[in-house]
Amino acid sequence: MSGTDRVRFRYHGALLVAGIIAFIGALPLATAAWYFTPVLLIPLAVTVWAWRAGTDADPAGLRVRALLGQRRVQWAEIAELGADPKGRGVALLRDGRSLPLPAVRAADLPRLAGVSSRQPPD
Repeated sequence: MSGTDRVRFRYHGALLVAGIIAFIGALPLATAAWYFTPVLLIPLAVTVWAWRAGTDADPAGLRVRALLGQRRVQWAEIAELGADPKGRGVALLRDGRSLPLPAVRAADLPRLAGVSSRQPPD
C-alpha cells in the first residue's frame, strides 16, 4: 500500500493554536485559587480534540477519530456517502444509521470515495 492509498481529513490547525492560546490565557485564573483549576480542562479538551479528531480513509475502510475514541468502518458497511444540510460529510450505513465524518466537507466526498476499492455510482 503506497502513501497515495490513504487520505486524512483533519480540522484546520488554527483550532489547535486557539486551544493553546486559551489554555495559556486561563492560567492566571487557574492559579488565582485552587477551585479555578478545572477551568484549564476546557481549553485542554479543545486542544486535544483539534489535534486528534478527523477521518482517515484507506482501501479497507474509514477510521473516524474523536476526542476520546475511534471507530473503524469497512467499506462494505457503508451504503452511501453524502452531506448533511450544513455541508458536513456523513456516511450512511447499511443498517440505516448515519455516521458523521469529522473534518469532511461535501467537496471532499469525491476524494474520499476515490480511496475506496469499490467504484462509486455516478
